Amino acid sequence: MSPARHAVPNSSGSEAPRSQVPAHAADCHLHIYEGRFPASQPALAQGRVADFRLLQRRLGTSRAVIVTPAHHRTDNAVTLDAIAQLGPAARGVAVLHPDVTDAELKWLDAGGIRGIRFTIWNPATAVTRQEMIEPLAKRVHGFGWHVQLHMLADQIAAHEALLRRLPTPIVIDHLGRLPQPAGIAHPAFAVIRRLLDQGRTWIKLTGAYLNTQVGPPGYADTVPIARAYVEAAPERMVWGSDWPHPTEQHKPDDAALLDLLADWAPDESQRQRILVDNPARLYGFDDA
Repeated sequence: MSPARHAVPNSSGSEAPRSQVPAHAADCHLHIYEGRFPASQPALAQGRVADFRLLQRRLGTSRAVIVTPAHHRTDNAVTLDAIAQLGPAARGVAVLHPDVTDAELKWLDAGGIRGIRFTIWNPATAVTRQEMIEPLAKRVHGFGWHVQLHMLADQIAAHEALLRRLPTPIVIDHLGRLPQPAGIAHPAFAVIRRLLDQGRTWIKLTGAYLNTQVGPPGYADTVPIARAYVEAAPERMVWGSDWPHPTEQHKPDDAALLDLLADWAPDESQRQRILVDNPARLYGFDDA
């Protein structure tokens, strides 16, 4: 097959990853942007389910976790629609406010939602706030959902007590947003390590381009961070593309991002866990 047939919107490059991924591999962090759903502000990217299927074909992944993008605020219809289109191999992470009703939570659970996300790293654009985290965590705990946090490293370090109190599993986005050149020397890393040691915290091995001074293709300054997480809790690591990369004007090569796992998790059995076994446990994928 010619490289041109691997072209995917919002992704540079056209080649497949260097290493073949295992069966049932999951992309655990992506966003769907469909213009037919109303939004409160212009979308930062465009990415339809049909486009994402092209990415799956290129990378070899088959499972997906769709995260509601911020411009839809707490309207999760676009995510539920994407889950329905992708079928049993898809799950979702919603954005909610504390006024969500119990009936809505049951409806979201039936639609494939398995967690809620708080993107509070930039208060000027945030849909949710730090004080919403604990009340909502208590609301969704009974559904077996998790709380996903996109916070800057300084915020993680400042809110350790809150994070340790949450009754739900915690999923930390984008390698914890540890800034360079501090990396694992930043105080947030020690906080995350303590949370990992509690046994209920997961890390998304995503967003290598968000905190790097080295840049592509290898994002070498992310390697010590990712390896430290993998060594600490390989059973609670998941990988995601962050497609269609809404923060990036120049779109990264998704195959190259997937290939970072070979540096981050050198052992093949670890990569099997990260791509297949861990997502199945966190999001409730079966073996189909």
